[in-house]
Amino acid sequence: MQPVVRLLRQAVRCVFLLLQTFLQPVLSAILTWWYPATTVSPVTDEVLLLSAVEIADRIRTKKLTAVEVMQRFIQRVKEVNPVVNAVVVDRFSDALEAAGNVDRQLAEDDSSIKDLPLLGVPLSVKESFQVKGMPNSSGLWTRKDNKATSTAPVVKHLEAAGAIPFVLTNLSELCMWYESANNVYGRTNNAYSTSHIVGGSSGGEGCILSTGASIMGVGSDIGGSIRMPAFFNGVYGHKPTKGVVDNSGQHPPATGGQEDLLVTGPLCRYAADLLPLMQIMSGDAPQLNLKKQVDLKGLRFFTMENDGGGLLQSNVNQELVAAQRKAVYYLEHTLGVRVTTLKLRRMKYSFEMWSARMTSSDGTTFSEFMAGQNGSVNGFLELFRWLIGRSKHNLPAIMLTVIECFTPLLEGSNAQFLKMLTEFREEMRELLDDGGILLYPSHPCCAQLHGQPLSTPVNFSYTAIFNALGLPVTQCPLGLNKRGLPIGVQIVGGMYEDRNTIAVAQILEAGPGGWVSPGRI
Repeated sequence: MQPVVRLLRQAVRCVFLLLQTFLQPVLSAILTWWYPATTVSPVTDEVLLLSAVEIADRIRTKKLTAVEVMQRFIQRVKEVNPVVNAVVVDRFSDALEAAGNVDRQLAEDDSSIKDLPLLGVPLSVKESFQVKGMPNSSGLWTRKDNKATSTAPVVKHLEAAGAIPFVLTNLSELCMWYESANNVYGRTNNAYSTSHIVGGSSGGEGCILSTGASIMGVGSDIGGSIRMPAFFNGVYGHKPTKGVVDNSGQHPPATGGQEDLLVTGPLCRYAADLLPLMQIMSGDAPQLNLKKQVDLKGLRFFTMENDGGGLLQSNVNQELVAAQRKAVYYLEHTLGVRVTTLKLRRMKYSFEMWSARMTSSDGTTFSEFMAGQNGSVNGFLELFRWLIGRSKHNLPAIMLTVIECFTPLLEGSNAQFLKMLTEFREEMRELLDDGGILLYPSHPCCAQLHGQPLSTPVNFSYTAIFNALGLPVTQCPLGLNKRGLPIGVQIVGGMYEDRNTIAVAQILEAGPGGWVSPGRI
């Protein structure tokens, strides 16, 4: 069976090499013509430029009313969403009512709300998370009329801290692709160039934050679904250590061993908001010790600029390499630390290790989720339906069901890569535990044109490997490239050392890092 598997893999590699080498220039030209680029207007409202903790403080001290804040964010959503299509459901009336209640309680000097850390702050939520009474389709056509009967625990935690959910945001179909488009809500456009992707699956979240129409949001990440959108949209996204934030109340749910891969975490525009958001979302999990002061000069720093490359992914763009080196230089000269360059051999097999972990999880298959867990979708039949315009699913989702058909052929190689993953996990534990930090590319290239990820389907391996390892990672924006698209870097830490990666993101924000408003190049 192994020769058959090797032959199949070689055939797939040849097809994608052909696409990348000969068809990519043609594809790029067609996509550029099909999706003409524009940008959203820059953020000019000073309230929208405040961090979440600053907004809460101004509401608490009555320098701003919660209703006034909510109205300004709603107005910005109405201004930018026709261009980007990031918000797919709004609850403006309920949010304004909740904001009015906050103002009334403050006027009555109600001490029960004064210390809430996110008092009156608008919150955007990925549509895959349940918010009672709101749609919860995850972009699946058969769930388009589904309404949540309860609210996800992580959203409840944020509400209890004073946050007010006001919009739900777009995603990829069933959260399993890195472009946010589906047949229920359509496609989301990048605010910096609308002909480019926003990433997935939390792409609507990353996008609406980048426009200034939200300040903090909730996302999920099984292979990079927080960090890729944060990277493509120039905002912060944190993948927590596995198991520290409750994943329940979202669709599709993690089943079987996928619970070790899926995490729920925050996206936001300012690094200062990451720590309070993680404290709230994790229930201030004791193993994270988030209140402990971080001695940045006492951390051990490492950097790695690429994983060695492959036929199914892009080479790391030199602008990203330069940005990462700039971050390294800043850390060395600001903190007086030494950043050691690494070449981790096993990183080259990131996709294989993540894929082996996913397919060995014994959870519900993607084909079963596509069918609404009522049987399973036949990928080949669905592909034929798509070719004749009769499918309710989009092409990336269909292709995943086709790939699943070959899973039994990969059992032998999966065992090999699971063993490699175990060895790599131990290598990374020795490297990063007790104060290690690794700087690593968030993605090999900046936001691609719509549809282009189909020719580089393994690019997400740069983020996925850390789901397989279970490590905490903060995606840190590093400004814009020459074309005005966001760039950034991943900050990886040891198990349960989320506070370290967040602290490094905060120090970089003071230097080469930070969100840049679209429309200002």
